[in-house]
Amino acid sequence: MDSVSNQETFLDSAAYRQKFMEQDALSRHLGISLDEVRPGYAKATLVVTPTLLNGVGVTHGGAVFTLADIVLAAASNSHGTSALGLNVNISYMKATRTGETLTAIAREEKMTRKIGFYRMEVRDSTQDLVAVAEGMVYRK
Repeated sequence: MDSVSNQETFLDSAAYRQKFMEQDALSRHLGISLDEVRPGYAKATLVVTPTLLNGVGVTHGGAVFTLADIVLAAASNSHGTSALGLNVNISYMKATRTGETLTAIAREEKMTRKIGFYRMEVRDSTQDLVAVAEGMVYRK
């Protein structure tokens, strides 16, 4: 196996995902599960609990944003180079409530030596679009 294949196998290993999440206290606190990581791609889920609701009884935008942000972080760091967020823009499309399972996917759209650009989608259990985001990272 060449080094790229070895890296891809490592990145999608349960041990890698566990280590990544151990280093992200907020995601652990919220109950986010990082389900898949490969170069330029990540998938995570979050079950909406009563503690994740805002003042009007729907999923807090901050919880949805954090889910999108964790897949951005995982996808942008998946190449083995540290990446830090420069900008994230999110649009909310649908409100959700307690018991809903949200799934976020980040896909790399463009990567240069110093910058990465990603599109994130958050969907509910019926595959309806809950939020769409774009993120740019600086690659150290």
